[in-house]
Amino acid sequence: MKVALLGPIAWRTPPLHYGPWELITSLLAEGLTARGVDVTLFATLDSLTKATLDGVVPTGYEESDQIDGRVWEAIHVSHALARSGEFDLIHNHLDWLPLAFSVHCRAPMLTTVHGFSGQNILPAYRRARSHFVAISDSDRSPDLEYVATVHHGVDLSALPVHPDGGDDLILFGRIHPDKGTDIAIEIARRAGRRLIMCGIVQDQDYFAERVEPLIDGERVVYLGSVGPDERGTILGSGAALLHPIRFAEPFGLSVVESMACGTPVVAYRKGSMPEVVDEGMTGRLVDTVDEAVAAVAGIAEIDRMACAAHARRRFSADRMVDEYMTIYRKIIS
Repeated sequence: MKVALLGPIAWRTPPLHYGPWELITSLLAEGLTARGVDVTLFATLDSLTKATLDGVVPTGYEESDQIDGRVWEAIHVSHALARSGEFDLIHNHLDWLPLAFSVHCRAPMLTTVHGFSGQNILPAYRRARSHFVAISDSDRSPDLEYVATVHHGVDLSALPVHPDGGDDLILFGRIHPDKGTDIAIEIARRAGRRLIMCGIVQDQDYFAERVEPLIDGERVVYLGSVGPDERGTILGSGAALLHPIRFAEPFGLSVVESMACGTPVVAYRKGSMPEVVDEGMTGRLVDTVDEAVAAVAGIAEIDRMACAAHARRRFSADRMVDEYMTIYRKIIS
């Protein structure tokens, strides 16, 4: 089986810090290669992989002021599709752009929909010659037909289990109104806990107006963007991960990573959270700040070892790779 993974190029694969689409593409590339699949990864040329690497852009457009993402994504897709006849399957992780040119793809195409960036891109999906996979049932569009839902997997080797967490609350992810950074600060204040925040600033105005004035280095600590070497340590050190989202979260990688370390999650009941968080086992689902504060007060009732074991069974990278291989075989046959 010869498979091409058409990866995103916003960041390196795997990412140094932020880059959830790149992370999943990397885990899939390495898992498939380990199973003997002939994989070519189309990604930035500074990417690291045991698969065959091909590409046109030296580094991610979010990592260089010299690279225009609109231009280089188009060149990247064109380069990959020009080679499409060499493969049994093209697995697209680059959202709508490859779909607009899927009629020119000379192999079956599978697209993992990593969450819709907006309803305005649906025309590209409706016209595409591609099979679709959802990353959660909640993120399925009624306008599309899907071959499956495949929940993301995570690299468990990088996420050691922490039987004993501290008293701190953790916030992990991009700083943006959608992620409810300001809500998390309020939950922590009312719960009487210190909040440790990690992630890239994606909305500078929001950060300057609603978040930065509350960072004092004592009760609210901001560590910036944290790379994979530190994620497991930080996520495992907390009493709970807060995820008070304002939007329908398509999946939530940091939620799964936290649970896999043994740190339960207090999440707003939106999007995929009821699919990902098992109430009372790996976390608590809430709807308000008051409910979140109460959930934090009782979070020690959740068994951290049982939380980790359950999450690790559900969300391993190996399970994800196995499910994609089953889909590949079905499409190719």
